[in-house]
Amino acid sequence: MQMGIVRRSVGALLAVIVLLGAVPVGAAEKSAPRHSAQAIGKAERAMQEITAQAARETATAEMQDTRISSVMLHWTPYPAAVRYAVRVLRGSVGAPMKTIATMEYVYTTGLHLPLMAYGAVDDLYWTVQPLGYDGTPLAAASEPCPVREAEADPAAPALTTEYAAMPYAPLYPVYSWVPLAGQKEHEVEVYRREVGHDRYVHTLRGGEYDVYDDTPFTVPGTYVYRVRGVTAAGMPISNWSAYGSFTVAERTPIAALGDSITHGGGAITVPPSYQLYDWESYCTVPVKNLGRSGDTTEAMLERFERDVLPFAPRVLIIMGGVNDYRVGIYGAETVRNLAALREKCRAHGITPIFLTATPIRPALMTARMTINTPPSDWWAHRDYVNNWVMQQEHSIDVATVLSDADGELEEGYTTDGLHPDLTGKKYIGQTVDSYLRTHFAYASAEAERRVRMLKNMEKTS
Repeated sequence: MQMGIVRRSVGALLAVIVLLGAVPVGAAEKSAPRHSAQAIGKAERAMQEITAQAARETATAEMQDTRISSVMLHWTPYPAAVRYAVRVLRGSVGAPMKTIATMEYVYTTGLHLPLMAYGAVDDLYWTVQPLGYDGTPLAAASEPCPVREAEADPAAPALTTEYAAMPYAPLYPVYSWVPLAGQKEHEVEVYRREVGHDRYVHTLRGGEYDVYDDTPFTVPGTYVYRVRGVTAAGMPISNWSAYGSFTVAERTPIAALGDSITHGGGAITVPPSYQLYDWESYCTVPVKNLGRSGDTTEAMLERFERDVLPFAPRVLIIMGGVNDYRVGIYGAETVRNLAALREKCRAHGITPIFLTATPIRPALMTARMTINTPPSDWWAHRDYVNNWVMQQEHSIDVATVLSDADGELEEGYTTDGLHPDLTGKKYIGQTVDSYLRTHFAYASAEAERRVRMLKNMEKTS
């Protein structure tokens, strides 16, 4: 665009010069005493105007070329937030600002904000405020941040996974991102990084914010993944994101087998790709997360050889049963599955530690989740399971503290009635940590050494 302006301006200047040069020599000589100064003055003024016009057009082109059409906003997750309100304001710091737009249904920790409707961005600011399930503010809005300082004109979704901060990547990864405005469907490509190239693993189709990977990653190595927006028919409508990565360890001295409470996630909308609601985050002893959302104890038993043995753990933490009793599976059947897991552990030289099945809050579950109403006697089967758990050689009771006077999951510990949120996950992690350090100091020390080695390898690779 700028080159076109320069060519037009130079062309106009040459035209003036050619016209001046076309005056007959004789006529120029005859009018020299009086008219040559006027002609020169006109030429100079023409040249000045052409130069000024070229400068104005060049400045306009440069402004258009550098104008920001959109920005990508980011913030850290807030405990118990189900969604966020993002406000766009106009004004200046230290003076009252006018709110010119509000987005109250933002379900991830970022927002792609188109700017066409707002005009100039020099005095444009944004704030974010965490909201609960019913839209109640959980904290004051953040301090206004200049829009012009945000990432400008992103061409791809922004990854939000936090695997680099975890001791181990989960066995079943969940990929999450901030989408570009209006993009509701995405695809994720996963590769295994090998010497000289990346080996393709698979492609997943996801929704607006995340996708759960149903493939267990048991082969040691480094894996990378990327995401892009697509149409319902699968046609790309954005660039690929930057690569995210995670490393699969060869051996993990301590692992945890379970359902979504072990897998992670909470407050309805936060997936296990964040640390906030993973109880392993609050256990200082490194624990490999072998949880899989939705598992019953039967499913846990079926995947033992495939998912547990490749990591050769010395200690296996086992917590299951909530997905059994909430759908009507009898406690006796759950106990048979847990007992079978115990025998498999013993056969492979693994020490099992059983955790009690956490309680639920049925009214909250049915009101806030698309889930079947649990049977009225769910608590009897939960108690049957937990009585068995507490008779085992190594067991930890995490259910009692999380229960209210009626035996249900304490309302302040959950958003959806099924999953403990921050306080509950912290309690589980810290309780497990204390037990491991007290009863399995050797395994805890080995786990810490191996994680240090893993992180050093990641830094040097």
